[in-house]
Amino acid sequence: MKRVIFLLVVATTVTTWASAQGFRAGIKAGANMNKVSGQSFKDGFDLSYHVGGFAEIDFNKKWGIQPELLWSQSRTTRSSSFNSIYTGIVNPNGDQDIKLDYLAIPILLRYNVGKVLSLNAGPQFGILINQNDNLLQNGRKAFKNGDFAMVFGGQLNFDFLRIYGRYNIGLQNINDIDNKDKWTNQQIQLGIGLRF
Repeated sequence: MKRVIFLLVVATTVTTWASAQGFRAGIKAGANMNKVSGQSFKDGFDLSYHVGGFAEIDFNKKWGIQPELLWSQSRTTRSSSFNSIYTGIVNPNGDQDIKLDYLAIPILLRYNVGKVLSLNAGPQFGILINQNDNLLQNGRKAFKNGDFAMVFGGQLNFDFLRIYGRYNIGLQNINDIDNKDKWTNQQIQLGIGLRF
């Protein structure tokens, strides 16, 4: 079902792009402040980064969409409660740093408040590219291969420069071990983009 929804979003984006009044593209990069919520992970945000490309497709002067393709990293630290929740199947090395790399595909609706400020909101699909294979013994994977989130943010639009901030809230449990502890991604992104 998720693949069908994703394909529909991509088809709508391509169709809209073909008939749009304005089209711009660019590259972007920035910092991620992220955490994985759940008892198994330490509370607080960890620093990582993202890089990728974006397009701005205008319907009119006020409304448009902004599809993006980003490589986005999430970092977190496993807490000591991980051992008590998953006794017998965990790597017993105490606290452990975890790094997850996602191919993130946000499809954002844009509303231009004025000439400089636009507000963004929409879904984000994440495909897990790699993860820590040593989190669990016997080659078991701890994290699901995908994630689904909602994105809310704002962007300052200058001639060729974009400055943005956004908040991504994960809506899907990414725990692939069992349902003892629900894990969700949360992320604050700050960055700059260059429009071609």
